[in-house]
Amino acid sequence: MAVLPKQNDLGFFEIRLESIGGLGANLAGKMLAEAGVVGSGYNGVSFSSYGSEKKGSPVKAHIRFCDMDTNIRDTTPVERPHIVGVFHENLSKTINVISGIYADSVVLVNSPKSPEELKEKLKLLGGTLAVVDATGIAIEEHNRVNMGMLGALFRLCDFLDFEHMKGIIRKSLEKKYPQAVEPALRTFQRGYDEVQFRTFALPEGEQMPLPTRWDIPSLGYETQPLGGMITNPGNSVLKDLSISREGMMPHFDEETCIHCAACDTACPDFCFVWEEQPDKKGRPQMFLQGIDYQYCKGCLKCVVACPTEALSSARETDGYGEQHRVPHSFNWAN
Repeated sequence: MAVLPKQNDLGFFEIRLESIGGLGANLAGKMLAEAGVVGSGYNGVSFSSYGSEKKGSPVKAHIRFCDMDTNIRDTTPVERPHIVGVFHENLSKTINVISGIYADSVVLVNSPKSPEELKEKLKLLGGTLAVVDATGIAIEEHNRVNMGMLGALFRLCDFLDFEHMKGIIRKSLEKKYPQAVEPALRTFQRGYDEVQFRTFALPEGEQMPLPTRWDIPSLGYETQPLGGMITNPGNSVLKDLSISREGMMPHFDEETCIHCAACDTACPDFCFVWEEQPDKKGRPQMFLQGIDYQYCKGCLKCVVACPTEALSSARETDGYGEQHRVPHSFNWAN
């Protein structure tokens, strides 16, 4: 059994996975813990925390390892992780995914961006950034993002048995999903091979920020608005749903659109932008202008509903949603 590379005051090596429902972070955490306990002989524990159990909701998975002489009696959320795995880079828009990291922690991000771009986006002062395009690998191998992220995590956790993890993947899938075993193993291997690293030194005189508690409400009896006024009502017009996308989004081709509104009827979040214009005979008609990607969570129901293939499924690339966003001047639902 290899010695754990780092340990906190309680003797734990801690990992936190930041994800959304549907990307498989909960399963990845369980498989990672099993590999450490069964395959490498450590004590370990894995558990998850999340709100509503639905696709697209934020999820955190927590993993702790320690040597066999240390008992694990701590099942509180991991606040000072040695490794953070970010399954969806846009989570950083609404969640402090790097909260509590040390100056020598490793942050693994699922992204096609460069480490330098991600350092700016995550507001990272120092530490090591590991980057792997797990979504792109999963699409090419017809598998899940979590297998690519697991491969990259095993590259970071060199104290775990890589070959034993392959056996866990096979055991977990072969009974119910035998056809998924080989794609999963290929995705896992590519995640391991294709992860890239870049270390950023902490600037002189700077200190890493202390962890912030994510479960403490921002409003209380001393901080609530006068009269109990709701300053942020539950309306999607104020929300950014882009963190719910899993790598694919609808692409709009205006040339083949017949403005039938079948897409808008199927869309659960009213992403489609319409404008009233005269038709060829001068009569007023609603014409589709495009998609407001701020509200698009990538469910792709519109692609299925479109009768003319004016909407197609496309890989979400850097800046695509912002560059092609059409602000809501008029919505068919209004």
